[in-house]
Amino acid sequence: MDSGKNEFLIIGSIGSAIAALAHLGCIIFGGDWYRFFGAGEQMARMAEDGHWYPTVVTSIIVLILSIWSLYGLSGSKVIFRLPLLKLGLIVISLIYLIRGVAFVAIMPMFPENSLTFWLVSSGICLSIGIFYSVGTFQSWAKLSVKNA
Repeated sequence: MDSGKNEFLIIGSIGSAIAALAHLGCIIFGGDWYRFFGAGEQMARMAEDGHWYPTVVTSIIVLILSIWSLYGLSGSKVIFRLPLLKLGLIVISLIYLIRGVAFVAIMPMFPENSLTFWLVSSGICLSIGIFYSVGTFQSWAKLSVKNA
């Protein structure tokens, strides 16, 4: 892409948006979607029983991922500059990268999640984190200039 748009941040942003939509699908379509994405039988059953917990937790994740997508678009100059853009992109990159590599330490906290869930979701997080990291590094100088 010419015109100064950062392809890595755009791809990272798309990854965040797709992840947000997948989580939104869990809220809309319920237990079967929670099961398919490996969230565990307990979450699936609570969703099927109409319990508030899966909806609230998943809604928070949707909101966070959506904001992260906007930050990727802002850093790539597709949309307007968001506040604390440089810091936001660094934090987003780090969270994705840490989630991608530290899943073994997190697994015991969520014993119902399948190994497939951990491997696939961690690979996705690591990939998205790499896109955000490379994109942030490439745009570092431009991110420092408020009017650039």
